[in-house]
Amino acid sequence: AAAFVPSVLTAAPHDRAPTAWVVTDGTLVAPVPGSVVSVAVAPGAIVTRGQTLAVVSSMKMEHLIEATSAGRVTAVHASVGDVVAQGQPLFDVDADGIANDVATDSPGIDLDRIRPDLADVIAAHRYTHDSNRPDAVAKRHRTGMRTVRENLDDLLDPGSFIEYGALAVAAQRARRSVEDLQKSTPADGLVTGLGTVNAAHTTPDKARVAVMAYDYMVLAGTQGKLNHRKSDRILDVAAQWKLPFVLFAEGGGGRPGDTDHTAVSGLDCTTFHHYAALSGVVPVVGIVAGRCFAGNAALLGCSDVIIATENSSIGMGGPAMIEGGGLGIVAPEEVGPVSVNGPNGVIDVLVKDEKEAVAAAKLYLSYVQGARAPGPAKDQRFLRSCVPENRLRVYDIRTVIETLADEGSVLELRRAFGIGAVTAFIRIDGKPFGLIANNPKHLGGAIDAPACDKLARFLQLCDAYGLPVVSLCDTPGFMVGPDSEKSAMVRKTSRLFVIGAALRVPLFTIVLRKGYGLGAMGMTAGMFHAPLFNVSWPSGEFGPMGLEGAVRLGYKKELEAVAPDQRDALFQEMVAKSYARGKATNMGAFLEIDAVIDPADTRRWILRGLASAPAELKPRRAVVDPW
Repeated sequence: AAAFVPSVLTAAPHDRAPTAWVVTDGTLVAPVPGSVVSVAVAPGAIVTRGQTLAVVSSMKMEHLIEATSAGRVTAVHASVGDVVAQGQPLFDVDADGIANDVATDSPGIDLDRIRPDLADVIAAHRYTHDSNRPDAVAKRHRTGMRTVRENLDDLLDPGSFIEYGALAVAAQRARRSVEDLQKSTPADGLVTGLGTVNAAHTTPDKARVAVMAYDYMVLAGTQGKLNHRKSDRILDVAAQWKLPFVLFAEGGGGRPGDTDHTAVSGLDCTTFHHYAALSGVVPVVGIVAGRCFAGNAALLGCSDVIIATENSSIGMGGPAMIEGGGLGIVAPEEVGPVSVNGPNGVIDVLVKDEKEAVAAAKLYLSYVQGARAPGPAKDQRFLRSCVPENRLRVYDIRTVIETLADEGSVLELRRAFGIGAVTAFIRIDGKPFGLIANNPKHLGGAIDAPACDKLARFLQLCDAYGLPVVSLCDTPGFMVGPDSEKSAMVRKTSRLFVIGAALRVPLFTIVLRKGYGLGAMGMTAGMFHAPLFNVSWPSGEFGPMGLEGAVRLGYKKELEAVAPDQRDALFQEMVAKSYARGKATNMGAFLEIDAVIDPADTRRWILRGLASAPAELKPRRAVVDPW
């Protein structure tokens, strides 16, 4: 009897439920109420430790009554079919005279055994692995492109991916066998799940992301019935848990071949609504390589940032839809190539291939993930010579940006669009910032309609994700003239004032040279004292409009009153006086700007300003965008 443990649950192998209670007199009792479905021993039987003596079924679950030690069965208190109560005696077992070393334990568990149910699961997943799709993978590689899983392996930190919905296949069981669908349409052409990006450089909560990647090797990456259910699920998870979202959007749009549904139009699909609802809530990155049409392009267009490869074609209708609409026959490469979608602003970051696209996505996510270790920077004394001493001489604003920022930290958006302005993410001493700047090489830095759109949207992007903004101002003002007004300048100009007035993140303005008129006010969120600080380099010059124009308009009578051969000299004299009045040092003396600084101190000013800014942003205020 000493071999039995009194008043405790019987120990059982780790893959079995506890079985029976044992009492001090060596009686095994029923652990639960239920029915006896089998009795394996009779009185007088010698049993070994772990041997099953009976099975009790309770709530459709079977409970094994096992011997806890070797012994002789002296009594059996139940028969097959009996209904027993919890704690009711089932067997009396006497261990006296039975040597435990004669009995044997239950055999060990084979940890390498694959049970039939697990084998079925493994078989169902086999075509979700690239290694089991050699023909499709080879065809993909012949185009010079990577598989969807190769892209995800590159994007996500090793070992971090958990996949949702891998067992889905195309909703075409009415026309194809399950085996065929598993082989030809694994995951229904869409890979979704969760993982981390840049985990080695940030905190775990900031590294997490949700991903959704269309597989062009499956029915040209089209959107099917179950495919949409998968996208809705991962979008719901991303919204619920506030996960940044990465979309690989390559694909041909809606799929007409699915048969296993009762929908008529499918226009009650929620995917587009849910994807668009992430905007401003979490960072949303869209990546496209190759062809991206119709529904896939609609999702891509809702992204905060669109990263596209050189071979991309992005359009709201592909060749089939164009032909079906009676608009002619066109090649896919003719629909939204990068030569169109770069200059028109669709593409934010243009890269060579998918490898560079993934690297750009990681870089973009790194800014919203927060600060990193301080990076190296160029000697800041170079900034003193970036703006030429000749006030009429142009210079390269990107040289200024590259010198100001940590080395290798600049990610420019929409470089081919709105070329009069530069918008970029940078780091200064490891801290992330958004940056806007005028480009003196285009219209002398004047802000035209495309530049207004580019600047306004970038400010919204920075504000949504809490990135402070550095503004490098060098503008003669907004672009004017009859042709300019054809581009809706009245509305486009106002975007910078309305969005700037609602800006929650700190804005740091540095006037490099020209700070004239409404254009300069647009670069300072609507007024010179709206930024946390507004300072100027010594090369700064200011006025309600450009000096030359102001002199011609303001002193027209005086200029006409002198002889033509004296007019230019008088004009230059008046310009010089206006320049002296509008010099940065004079502006500082009249407190219209906060300071005039050594260009080499610009980084220090920005970092000290950031340290002085409140950590908590004001609540977001709704605005009506003028455009």
